[in-house]
Amino acid sequence: KKASKPAKKAAAKKPAKKAAAKKPAAALAPKPAMLIAPYLTFNGNCEEVFNFYRSVFGGNFTMIMRFKDTPPSEEHPVLESEANRIMHVSLPIGNGTVALMGSDSSAAYGDVKAGDNFAISINATSKEEADRVFNGLSEGGKVTMPMGNTFWGSYFGMWVDKYGINWMMSYDAPRN
Repeated sequence: KKASKPAKKAAAKKPAKKAAAKKPAAALAPKPAMLIAPYLTFNGNCEEVFNFYRSVFGGNFTMIMRFKDTPPSEEHPVLESEANRIMHVSLPIGNGTVALMGSDSSAAYGDVKAGDNFAISINATSKEEADRVFNGLSEGGKVTMPMGNTFWGSYFGMWVDKYGINWMMSYDAPRN
């Protein structure tokens, strides 16, 4: 007589996988992040300093603007002796997601000293985000330039927080 083979056990049924809810492609895209960059301020030698930094890091300035390039203003006149000072310079470092930025001070804002000559610059992804961060971080501090539209096209503001740190906030609306 042949030995009978043991009966195969019925395989346990696996629970059916639930169909994943499909998300729109836009929901899957990474949210643009705020960019933060160091911002250095000098007493008239910003161009010299940034040319040195460029010689070390390489690359090119993505923006260089002088005080003489600003629109005339009775509230903030540009002194002839300061016309060629740097109002803003930006030097991308590495893959360009971080930039070292800087400017010279002017008589209207007073000289700067080491330890007092830098700010953290934030580039927000929306005007609402810029206002939220500005209002939050400036609370208890000193606003030195309220958020507002500027002649260079940014929504921009500056402040010193309650811990003595200098900040700048920008939002640049997308251009079509």
